[in-house]
Amino acid sequence: MSKLEIDFCGVKFRNPTVLASGVLGVTASSLKNVVKNGAGGVTTKSIWLKEHAGHKSPVMFGTDHYFMNAVGLSDAGIEKAEKETFPEYSKGGRPAPIIANIVAGKIADFGKLAERVSKLDPDIIEVNISCPNVEDELGKPFACSVVDAAAVTKLVRSKTKKPVIVKLSPNVSNIGEIAKACAGAGADGFCAINTVGPGMAIDINLRKSILSNRVGGLSGPAIKPVAVRCVYDIYKATGLPIIGTGGILTGEDAIEMMMAGARLVGMGTMVYYREVEGFGKVVSEMEEWCRKNGVKNVEEIVACIS
Repeated sequence: MSKLEIDFCGVKFRNPTVLASGVLGVTASSLKNVVKNGAGGVTTKSIWLKEHAGHKSPVMFGTDHYFMNAVGLSDAGIEKAEKETFPEYSKGGRPAPIIANIVAGKIADFGKLAERVSKLDPDIIEVNISCPNVEDELGKPFACSVVDAAAVTKLVRSKTKKPVIVKLSPNVSNIGEIAKACAGAGADGFCAINTVGPGMAIDINLRKSILSNRVGGLSGPAIKPVAVRCVYDIYKATGLPIIGTGGILTGEDAIEMMMAGARLVGMGTMVYYREVEGFGKVVSEMEEWCRKNGVKNVEEIVACIS
């Protein structure tokens, strides 16, 4: 068995790296390309019940220290996933586990989505209740309320037999409390964290905000310490499996996240800094770290400080 093979909610991953939900998860070909470049699994871009336009360009930009996006969860809707993404990804056998990320503006719609996406046989369903850059459209994320987070989780859990993980927000006073409520409502695990913020950046020469939406979710290296702390808090509160995501660029970053309590590590913004080949590089760096430190299997380091 590989040093990096790991089980997550009963699903085996050849290594702990997973594509986080985002722009690379729109088509089956892009998902397959991520796996080809070393990822142990993939997550779809957030799937809506119906087509969702998102925000107008420019919707993203990056610096050496952080990345900001206000894509606004654009998506063609569940029908595209049904007709194209999942059938094409699964043709000839799935190259790696696929996590279906679902999102909705109403609690009831999460239940409808869970039913339909379950028929596509995803390995895991990820419930996105935490995007910070659509508040003007949808209001405060469900992840910011113990009651709402638990209500969404309970409904999704009742509509599927697939493992259900909840994607949580760092923009709360006590993420462990939110996680416990979701665990009590039937969550099998978590993805943490979604982007921080929203934040804002201004072009001082043009004297205007850089993003058309003015504000956007913050990701990249700057948020890693927040993500590590949130993963630690969630694990301490629930002991459930976690996909740790936020600021992971290197194998050492991934190891750190796993020591905090994550079993898988999600990466999306990493591609901006290291391109899609970065998945394979991170895997190689993790293997090298394990070799140098006498780690026979990566399971040994999960939550080793929790």
